[in-house]
Amino acid sequence: MADLETLDETRWQQVTTRDRAADGQFVYAVKTTGIYCRPSCPSRLAKRAHVRFFTTTAEAAEAGFRPCRRCHPAAAQEPAASLMQAMAHYIADHAGESLPLARLARQAGMAPTHFQRTFKAALGVSPREYQAAQRLARFKQALREGEGVLEAGLDAGFGSTSRVYEAADGSLGMTPSAYRAGGAGEHIVHATRETALGPLMMAATRRGVCFVQFGESAEALLTQLAAEFPKAALLRAALAAAAPLDDWMAALAAHLEQAAPRPDLPLDLIGTAFQIRVWRFLMSVKPGDVVSYSELAAGAGKPRAIRAAASACAANRIAVLIPCHRALRADGSLGGYRWGLERKRALLDAERRVRTSAG
Repeated sequence: MADLETLDETRWQQVTTRDRAADGQFVYAVKTTGIYCRPSCPSRLAKRAHVRFFTTTAEAAEAGFRPCRRCHPAAAQEPAASLMQAMAHYIADHAGESLPLARLARQAGMAPTHFQRTFKAALGVSPREYQAAQRLARFKQALREGEGVLEAGLDAGFGSTSRVYEAADGSLGMTPSAYRAGGAGEHIVHATRETALGPLMMAATRRGVCFVQFGESAEALLTQLAAEFPKAALLRAALAAAAPLDDWMAALAAHLEQAAPRPDLPLDLIGTAFQIRVWRFLMSVKPGDVVSYSELAAGAGKPRAIRAAASACAANRIAVLIPCHRALRADGSLGGYRWGLERKRALLDAERRVRTSAG
């Protein structure tokens, strides 16, 4: 008993001094709140009589305690990648607040430069870029739920309407007020063509192509487009004489079916900064060539963010024009493809035949 009491007193001393070196060695739980924390947790110090110690987070959970949402104690006993995932959740929970690097590093129990480097390696983007993406996602969700542009922007942490429009420009494909209204007032022109790979729809706002998808039928594709912009005026290209979309669609069909060059069209890239870098790098890969996900991550400037690069491919909404079918696994296998592996294989085979005949 004496040894256990001595150990607990040593642990209590480490808690009172918020000793970061003790993180991962044990956790302490507070009986009055039902929460357990890592030793360095910056929360208000509990009374000693209300504190229990556990060697592992599993023991604390089995005793009925919940993990602290401020210090994420479970992550302290897991690899760095898990800690960075916990920090990503922390940033998402506090996206509307000011999150300087020093604050995030303290939360993670790391030096600022080390935290910055580790977070980028795990998530593929900097903490600042990740927060910006979370703010924009929160803003878009608030608009969908009916909030006004000003209120949604302030709630998301933008601070002013000018910051709202600066952040949203190029990320909504339309003005924030139009996006909030489900596309009300916007004209989205669309065209669908039968291709050797199945029905393919392209749609564009005044700012550029916002939608290129394969689907089971023209009706299913139109339903998918309408779900994204429920109040927009959806116009078939043939009925929109001033729109160039029909010509763009013809150029894309020629690329798919007649080995014509991939059309260079204005695109509306909606994604995080890292995702956009991945997509732009993919657009630089020559037809018939392929890259591994590790090469893709390196090409986007984050060599260690291999999973994030693969996720960027999966998030691509613009088929063929952003050629994510050219990204393969390190062993040369196909990996995944949003529109099905048969389509991915067919696209690659067609490009290789063209390259071989040209050679």
